[in-house]
Amino acid sequence: MSPKNIIFKKMSKDKSVAVYMGKRDFVDHVNSVEPVDGVVLIDPELLKGKKAYVALSCMFRYGRDDMDVLGLSFRRDIYLSTRQIYPALQDKKQCTLTKVQEKLLRKLGDNAYPFFFEFPDNLPCSVGLQPAPKDVGKHCAVEFEVKAFSAESQDAKVRKRSTVHLMIRKVQFAPEKTGPAPSMSITRDFLMSDKPLHVEASLEKQTFYHGEPIHVRVNINNESNKSVKNLILSVDQIATVVLYSNDSYMKSVDLLESEEYLEAGEKMEKVYTLLPLLANNKKRRGIALDGKLKHEDTNLASSSVIKEGVLKEVLGILVSYRVTVKLIVGGLVGTSEVGLELPFQLMHPKPDSGIICSVFCVLNSNSVFSFLTLCIQHFIYPLSLFWAS
Repeated sequence: MSPKNIIFKKMSKDKSVAVYMGKRDFVDHVNSVEPVDGVVLIDPELLKGKKAYVALSCMFRYGRDDMDVLGLSFRRDIYLSTRQIYPALQDKKQCTLTKVQEKLLRKLGDNAYPFFFEFPDNLPCSVGLQPAPKDVGKHCAVEFEVKAFSAESQDAKVRKRSTVHLMIRKVQFAPEKTGPAPSMSITRDFLMSDKPLHVEASLEKQTFYHGEPIHVRVNINNESNKSVKNLILSVDQIATVVLYSNDSYMKSVDLLESEEYLEAGEKMEKVYTLLPLLANNKKRRGIALDGKLKHEDTNLASSSVIKEGVLKEVLGILVSYRVTVKLIVGGLVGTSEVGLELPFQLMHPKPDSGIICSVFCVLNSNSVFSFLTLCIQHFIYPLSLFWAS
C-alpha cells in the first residue's frame, strides 16, 4: 500500500467507538497550524443509549500515572477541546469534509461521523526529555492526543474500556527565511601582558538540518604573552521547562577537543566540524527529543520557533542550541578560559528541500550506522509527512 493511503485506526476495548485518521503529524507553520481531522465509528448497540464524544488535548506530564498517590507525578492539561459525535448535532451532509474523511465515510457507512479541530496558535510542539536506560513509564514531555469515548454525558465518569487514545504530533519545519549567519568576536586582556588575545568564530548559516555537519570557522590572533594550550568546541542543547519552574537543562550533544597550541604572537585560522546526533546520545538522561509515536524512533529536539506575542509560560518546554568555542589559555600562574557562544537553529527541512540535504549529509558520513540514522531522519520522516499531507 502506498504511504499516502495509510489510515491509522484504533478501537476501544469494548468496541463501542473507534478512531480513524489519515495522518498523525500536523505541521505548525508559526502563522497557522494544520487542522486535526478524522472519523469516529460507533456501534449504536454497544453504546446502549450513551453518547459518543471526541476530544483533542495537549498535556504536559512528568512521571508515571501510577505514581500520582506518591506526589511524584505531575500532569497539566494545556489545552482541551471536546465535541459530541453521537447523537450528531449537525447533519454530515452540511459538514465541510476532507478527501480522507469522504473516503472513510463512504467505506465505514452510516455509523461513521467526521470530526474537525483547529489548534490554537499558542500551543507548543511535541517534545520530551529522554529518560535514562533504566527509567520506565512516562517521561517529562509535551504530548498531544485524540481521544474518543462513550458516556452518559460529557462530564460523567468514563470507563477505560469505552475509551480510545490515539497519540498525534505537532511538528515544525525550518523557516524559509532565516537570519544572518552567527558570528562573534572577543578581545581578552591579561594581567602582565601589554597586548590582548583576539578570537573570532562564525558559522556559515543560522539554520542547520538534523544530521547536517556544522562547520565552525575559528580565527585566533594571539598578540598576548600567554599561550593557548587547548581548544574545545561543543554543540550545547538548552531545554527550558517554562510551564511550572523555568528550569534550564544544558547538555552538550557533540564535543570536540583540539589540542591546538599557540605560542605568544602566533596566529591561526581553521574550520572545525561538529555533528550533533541522537545516535551519539542514546543513553544520556535529560536530552530533549522531538515527540515520538509508539515504536518509532525520533531525533534531537528541534529548535523552538515562537510566534510573536505568545506567552512562553504555556509552551511547556523550549529548546535552543548554540555552538560554544572555549580556549584554555595558560601563563606563569595557572590557566584561564576565553569563550564565545554562537546561537543557531536545528530543525527539519521542508520535504521539498530535505532530499538535497540528506545526500550531502550521507556523503559526509563515515559509518553505516550514521548512514542509516541520516536516512531515517531525512528521507523517511520528512517524506512521510509530505505523503500524509
